[in-house]
Amino acid sequence: MKAQDILVVLKLLSKLIANQSWNQRELADELGISVGEINASLKRNQKSGFLDAELIPVKYAIKEFLLHGFKYCFPAELGQPTRGIKTAYAAPFIAEQFTSQELPPVWPDPDGDERGIEFKALYKSVPFAIKKDQQLYRFLVLLDILRSGRKREINFAEDMLKNEIEQTLNE
Repeated sequence: MKAQDILVVLKLLSKLIANQSWNQRELADELGISVGEINASLKRNQKSGFLDAELIPVKYAIKEFLLHGFKYCFPAELGQPTRGIKTAYAAPFIAEQFTSQELPPVWPDPDGDERGIEFKALYKSVPFAIKKDQQLYRFLVLLDILRSGRKREINFAEDMLKNEIEQTLNE
């Protein structure tokens, strides 16, 4: 399991929510990952039980891993002040729920509008990939809270993440 495997499976969930079809070339272009790596990632996701034989996300397995194992496999890494895109508790759709006097966590991005503390993105192409996919942005922000937040923030993110995944497929 690699970080880009999580990014790929989240993108597939995002496409399900939007009722969009996909192909490997399209995923590669939208995620900033090579077609070869997309193919390898799909195979790893199948082997992990996150995708079935038809490459359809297995919601239960994905949800279980994201809620209980993700933060241990991909712990938060903070860095120096930089420009970027707000994540975790500072993301626009969550910021009203939590207040902080600290610099906000940001994914480094030279085109970013915010100054904050570097929060290493799950995968290097995340700032590129989320610019045209708000659902993918939501998934990744919630996961950043799971790997870095305080108890209240984590509880909030767990509930939101469950709801986001639930809207993708029937049980």
